[in-house]
Amino acid sequence: MSKSPYELKDIDLPSNAVWHRCTVSSADRAELMQQTPRCIWLTGLSGAGKSTIANALDATLHANGIKSFLLDGDNVRHGLNKDLGMTESDRAENIRRVGEVAKLMVDAGLVVICAFISPYKRDRQMVRSVFDHGQFIEAYLDTPLSVCENRDPKGLYKKARAGMIKQFTGISDPYEVPENPEVVLDTSKNSVAESVKVILGALSH
Repeated sequence: MSKSPYELKDIDLPSNAVWHRCTVSSADRAELMQQTPRCIWLTGLSGAGKSTIANALDATLHANGIKSFLLDGDNVRHGLNKDLGMTESDRAENIRRVGEVAKLMVDAGLVVICAFISPYKRDRQMVRSVFDHGQFIEAYLDTPLSVCENRDPKGLYKKARAGMIKQFTGISDPYEVPENPEVVLDTSKNSVAESVKVILGALSH
């Protein structure tokens, strides 16, 4: 497997780019919001239920007065990452950018929910590494490929099987299973409500 773009070479920052420390700290912002900022990263195959659970989780947090925000894979590619394709290096850059945005939101005091296939271990580990200990919760949707393919909400598996989509995760491209995720869910067995409850339980630790 080729290296991610951020592994290929070190990119020097412009000489006039200096890190400025903010007077208001991330801890100050969290205290003002009276909540513990976290990043909840939902990963799994297309059709595993990431967007459905992410939306239900976001709605539940909102209803309970928690300031949250949802970053969804398809939505991000309509704006921030619309310049990226689906090559391995573009996928890596997609995840890198989202991770950096999520970190900024966590620093702002929010609970951020990210729903991305993010098939490669190294990319997910890279995102985890930008957060402080305990801020990152990886939720692996371990839904069987057969179930995801049967759902096929976007018709993508059908196109992938027909050769119309190249490098499709789970069919012609690998999905690397998380080794030690904080949460594991199988949406063929767990309902949306049950899945949300499990994730909320992880947030309480």
